[in-house]
Amino acid sequence: MSIGFIGCGNMAGAIISGLIKSNTFDCSQINAYDVYAKACEKAKDEYSINIMQNECDVVKNSDIIVLAVKPNVIGSVLEKISEEVKINNPLIISIAAGKSIEFLASKVNCDTRIIRVMPNINAKVSEAICAYTANEYASDNDKKTVEKIFSSVGEVIELEENFFALFGVLGGCTPALAYMFIDELARAGVKHGMKKDIALKISAQAVLGSAKMILESNEHPYDLIDMVCSPGGTTIEAVTSLQQDGFNSAVHNAVDKAVEKDKLL
Repeated sequence: MSIGFIGCGNMAGAIISGLIKSNTFDCSQINAYDVYAKACEKAKDEYSINIMQNECDVVKNSDIIVLAVKPNVIGSVLEKISEEVKINNPLIISIAAGKSIEFLASKVNCDTRIIRVMPNINAKVSEAICAYTANEYASDNDKKTVEKIFSSVGEVIELEENFFALFGVLGGCTPALAYMFIDELARAGVKHGMKKDIALKISAQAVLGSAKMILESNEHPYDLIDMVCSPGGTTIEAVTSLQQDGFNSAVHNAVDKAVEKDKLL
């Protein structure tokens, strides 16, 4: 089985790296093309994959096609490869944000298997959360294939498409919000005399471990908070201060604003 990438940007690179490191695909089974020659050269140099001459060559030589192009060009790319898709019937996987399966199918104009996937930036360190949804032509085996591909860069869940906009916020925006939180913790440490690099490492590891506790302990987050908060101690003081300063409402407002923005895109 072979897999082809149309688009060799950061996300495609993260997925290709994950596939090779996990031995899901050998580099000889991976084909790619990008309109930017430098992106192709970089992908070939870093991963030793096969670089094709154009988008249609990727389809001709691949059982699975990953569309890793910008949302504003994916329609024209699909129209360009539609005849080859009809002939070769590959599994089409799109990671373009905001483009529905209905839109993708309308551009291919045939009854082909389409699965829409939304990974996040943490795919670069194999800790992404990825959601996928499939059209009626995709089989259970196709879904398993997608799960195998994207489990090489993190966790994978199947999700109804009407929740994809919300997933884009919770899964896609959260890394930036977490980066902000970690950086502000570190800056507060600097204010109290600690070197930034040390404060940043402490803060990042503390957040990483806390996320792992939620995922692996089966405890509710508030139960975990209570476990850390000793009566009259420093943690309850910090928690109370955040609540008084509007931490909870600020998080909700951020999610609401992002969801509203997504509707306008």
